[in-house]
Amino acid sequence: MAETGATEPVEIGTDGLTAREVVRVARQRAPVQISSAANRAMERARARIERAGELSTPVYGVSTGFGLLATTRIGPEQRSDLQHALIRSHAAGMGPPVEEEVVRAMMVLRARSLCSGYCGSRPEVALALAALLNSGITPVVPEHGSLGASGDLAPLAHMSLVLLGEGRAQLADGRVVDGAAALREMGLEPIQLQVKDGLSLINGTDGMLGMLVLALADLDILLKTADIAAALSTEALLGTDRPFQEELQRIRPHPGQAVSASNLRRLLAGSGILASHRASPHAVQDSYSIRCSPQVAGAARDTVEFARQVAERELLSAVDNPVVLEDGRVESTGNFHGEPIAFACDFLAIAAAEVGSISERRIDRMLDPARSAGLPPFLAPEAGVNSGLMIAQYTAAAIVAENRRLAQPASVDSIPTSGMQEDHVSMGWGAARKLRRVVTNLSRVLAVELLASSRALELRAPLAPSPAGAAVGGLVRELGGGVGPDRFVSPELEAVSAAVRSGDIVRRAESAVGPLQ
Repeated sequence: MAETGATEPVEIGTDGLTAREVVRVARQRAPVQISSAANRAMERARARIERAGELSTPVYGVSTGFGLLATTRIGPEQRSDLQHALIRSHAAGMGPPVEEEVVRAMMVLRARSLCSGYCGSRPEVALALAALLNSGITPVVPEHGSLGASGDLAPLAHMSLVLLGEGRAQLADGRVVDGAAALREMGLEPIQLQVKDGLSLINGTDGMLGMLVLALADLDILLKTADIAAALSTEALLGTDRPFQEELQRIRPHPGQAVSASNLRRLLAGSGILASHRASPHAVQDSYSIRCSPQVAGAARDTVEFARQVAERELLSAVDNPVVLEDGRVESTGNFHGEPIAFACDFLAIAAAEVGSISERRIDRMLDPARSAGLPPFLAPEAGVNSGLMIAQYTAAAIVAENRRLAQPASVDSIPTSGMQEDHVSMGWGAARKLRRVVTNLSRVLAVELLASSRALELRAPLAPSPAGAAVGGLVRELGGGVGPDRFVSPELEAVSAAVRSGDIVRRAESAVGPLQ
């Protein structure tokens, strides 16, 4: 989804980042810089870690091995080797690479934790991550490998390999080269890890958090689009706007429901189609997919707000193990466990899947002559010779079915690891990966509904739709064509789907009615 201000630097300080800043770095390649306050905080924490390493008391990951090997003492002469070995051994992912925007989000979020002053890594490590981001180097990170506890270990290890001049990386021009070549081409030097540096690079929730932040940015657009699509379908099906009255919403005061209903009232205002049949017998009560649209989309909005709170808290958090406290103590924590993010991602996937499900029901109703209030079968001229949007509805149904499978929670499926030392994991990475697919799928279902409803509004002529319906329907017909003989449908659907994801549909509606909520 489009953002502005890509050239304005994002400063990473000691007090976290905003979601908008993460999106700017991830999607718009905004440059990053590390504040002087963060540098000072990292230097103080570093001095404490070095003092802790001199103590006879074992300190996890500083003078010991990892996981089940935490009881194995590591002498001072091997502690740099320990950090390099950690990155290499943990870079054990498999599968296709995750998207560039996810890796960039992961990088800036890991730098954010290092800058908090609680990790104890050298400032050079955070500076090296910032240099990678600013140079356009994106480490290649395989999709499979994280269980979402002890952080996103494998993905972050693949990210960190490139700092060492190892692994694989994609350059800004799209070429994939080895890590050493990537650094060389951009004039950067590999870093040499010292005590705690490697552990602090991989012990975070940054991959799953980055995906949650990106999904929230997408859903802010998609839920407005869902209201727009519902409004066009309400007109197309000769529905009524009476259930969306403010007085009716107040007696069940869910905030998201009120927002969706308010959007629908504004989107349907001035509709000649709705005005033409207010006294018709069929307008007493519409089907649930029309009448209950604010209840479903509103519940999804409330779910988004819950997930946003989780993300905002996480964006203020210092996630590592062990951490360095201000009094100099080095303490083990469980803050790397991704359960809060896993729950949020699973809940969002359920919500987004349901928004797509009710959208598909409106599509089917518009195409069925028994339920469409006079529209031709499948919105096709000369139905029989032409099939119209018959198979577009199949596509929407197939996507909805996939989203239902993806809405099954990942966070209840823990598999013990590391010799039962890590005996409960969140599966938050998996929850976030499937959430991304659900969100993309939702944009496609909404595109089918918009294509169908815009053609249905065309068939209602000479009755005039609302100003919003006319504006959005006009854009959709520009992208996907209007009513006519059968033609190649897939490119039209893809064009409308791209307009959904970019926010063009929302902007076109807002040009007619002002900002939507």
